[in-house]
Amino acid sequence: MNLLREFNASMFVVFFLVAVVVLIGVSADESLAKKVDIPDVTTVDFGTPGVDSIDIDNTYMPLIPGTTMYYEAETDDGFETNVYEVTTDTKVIQGITSIVVHDMAFLDGCLIEDTFDWFAQDAEGNVWYMGEDTQEQDCAGNVLSTEGSWEAGQDVAGIGSEAEAGIVMLADPKQGLSYAQEFYEDEAEDMGAILRLNALVSIDFGDYEDCLVTKEWTPLEIGAIEHKYYAPGVGLVYVEELKGKTVHVELVDVE
Repeated sequence: MNLLREFNASMFVVFFLVAVVVLIGVSADESLAKKVDIPDVTTVDFGTPGVDSIDIDNTYMPLIPGTTMYYEAETDDGFETNVYEVTTDTKVIQGITSIVVHDMAFLDGCLIEDTFDWFAQDAEGNVWYMGEDTQEQDCAGNVLSTEGSWEAGQDVAGIGSEAEAGIVMLADPKQGLSYAQEFYEDEAEDMGAILRLNALVSIDFGDYEDCLVTKEWTPLEIGAIEHKYYAPGVGLVYVEELKGKTVHVELVDVE
């Protein structure tokens, strides 16, 4: 589900984008974090079958079919752009109709990662992550890896156990809560935690108040951490990728 691919570097450097991004203090005592109990997705109420689950209107993660969000980042590898398209397509996973999001990452104009993500919203407003079909590729279109692909209820990699859906956005986020976003042993084990609910983000595309800030990480890649900033009614507007040299990812357009 990563917005942009992870970046390798040898040193950790934190810097600020002067006059571009203003971020007001992020803090949370992880030792006090309370882990949310994620139930088996097949026991959860998703409302009217095939209808309510794809009406994703969570204020921090609205997924409106036909919407496309564009992101940019300067990295050591080059200039990265990301196209995040909420399609009108659906996929039924474990009996739950999920919306399909097409997520494409480009490096200097070359498509390097092509991903289809699947999301569904339950009756309480939690947004569930049902899986992804991802391909890392070269500029010639040759597939280099499908690592990280998973589907709830399936064992796509043949590891002997089925993947489990997780929650990518809580209906009622509170500072200190942590939660599993996905679980497929040794393949996909992303975690999230709520750091703050009132951050200010100022980027070229706009100024956003009362932003939700999350910390996201995986035990499969020690040291790879992301801080994501979600604006109410908009969704993801800014990302700090804190692995090696800090990479800043900004929302630059919405169509």
